[in-house]
Amino acid sequence: MSNPHHPPAVGVLDQGPELTFPPGFLWGAATAAYQIEGAATEGGRTPSIWDTFSHTEGRVVAGHTGDVACDHYHRMPDDVRLMAEMGLKSYRFSVAWPRVQPNGSGPANQQGLDFYRRLVDELLGHGIEPWLTLYHWDLPQPLEDAGGWPARDTAARFADYAQLVADALGDRVKYWTTLNEPWCSAFLGYGSGAHAPGRSDGADAVRAGHHLMLGHGLAVQALRASRPQAQLGITVNLYPVTPATDAPADVDAARRIDGLANRFFLDPVLRGSYPADLTADLREVTDFGHVHDGDLAVISSPLDLVGINYYSRHVVAAPVEGAEPEPYWRAPSCWPGSEDVRFVTRGVPVTDMDWEIDAPGLVETLRRVHEEYTDLPLYVTENGSAFVDAVVDGRVDDVDRLAYFDAHLRAAHEAISAGVPLRGYFAWSLMDNFEWAWGYTKRFGMIWIDYDTQARIPKSSARWYAEVIRRNGLAAQ
Repeated sequence: MSNPHHPPAVGVLDQGPELTFPPGFLWGAATAAYQIEGAATEGGRTPSIWDTFSHTEGRVVAGHTGDVACDHYHRMPDDVRLMAEMGLKSYRFSVAWPRVQPNGSGPANQQGLDFYRRLVDELLGHGIEPWLTLYHWDLPQPLEDAGGWPARDTAARFADYAQLVADALGDRVKYWTTLNEPWCSAFLGYGSGAHAPGRSDGADAVRAGHHLMLGHGLAVQALRASRPQAQLGITVNLYPVTPATDAPADVDAARRIDGLANRFFLDPVLRGSYPADLTADLREVTDFGHVHDGDLAVISSPLDLVGINYYSRHVVAAPVEGAEPEPYWRAPSCWPGSEDVRFVTRGVPVTDMDWEIDAPGLVETLRRVHEEYTDLPLYVTENGSAFVDAVVDGRVDDVDRLAYFDAHLRAAHEAISAGVPLRGYFAWSLMDNFEWAWGYTKRFGMIWIDYDTQARIPKSSARWYAEVIRRNGLAAQ
């Protein structure tokens, strides 16, 4: 691949032979620290909850860990050159909290910050806008030992950590998101135990969700005070939730899951309140005594943008006697107060994660956030798919992933045409990586990683995406 000149787009949305995106649309790709960096014990880094979890027998498929991952810590300059060859305009990465602040409190580890200083400088040197995520699930283990996210103090420690990163990088990083997918941190980490730290307690999950948002608000306030020019936001994973039928029980099941999947986070952050029906649903799980006066005002501190991660749709129904147990993130323990809701499979095409492919759901999700919640600029901060890839004659022809991206970018264009202020799109993921509880058995990347040799091979989707970026649009169908 080459790094072609990116001509300016003409018009707001050209409806001619191509689907053209607005001028200045931010084309990017995303990763996360624990999934790619490796160097788990180098440069002063100490264990996170994911180090502990992945080293615990039976937690991750095949006993895989992020100890080496994609070795990005050592290969970062070469990886940035690959980004430049793709023509990326922005790169969304996360900072590893235990690399920067090994104990979860106290002074910064300058060796750790130096890695991110080098990364940011490398990106800027290639004309790539850094997009920094402060927390992508790697809580320092000492903070988990002290109670983790269910403990209120963790929110305050997060704000302190955010300030350390801002002091080091705030002069060169414009875009900041506090949290990535707090639903996963709270409900997979503390509800079902499918993710680190592997705890299973509904009340803890609800408390963790609240304290994650409180930490977000405190971090926003700290960043706003010290870096007033920064563009601040949060990234939430959202799903359209559809009842399987019009039966009242199915409609109510959809309401409950929508409350936990979407409104649990959207309402406090963007409206400064919890939905009344959601708190009623959760009264048997918690009395909400963890919500203190003033918390919601902090949580709803003004933002500059909202990041949305979109992968699929939830179709739900009332329970059926004798139904099979739900797998993975559909497990009842992921949904406190809604243990009797059933997720329905519709028989449509799925990815290798068994997630239904539903590009129209992206339009629905973007329009909902804009029309019901906010006029803020929106960014798709993750969207992508896992498929079974193979190297054949030195190439990886990932036609299914390419088709997935194409369909979802057309959906993004449709949302813009409907008036949604969508300003950018980050493909997940730049490269194959450690896929959490699935280890290295699932591949989301546009760049193939040979985990034995660390060789990188841009897949067909990478070359296709480079052309989309060059044209700032898609060919007409």
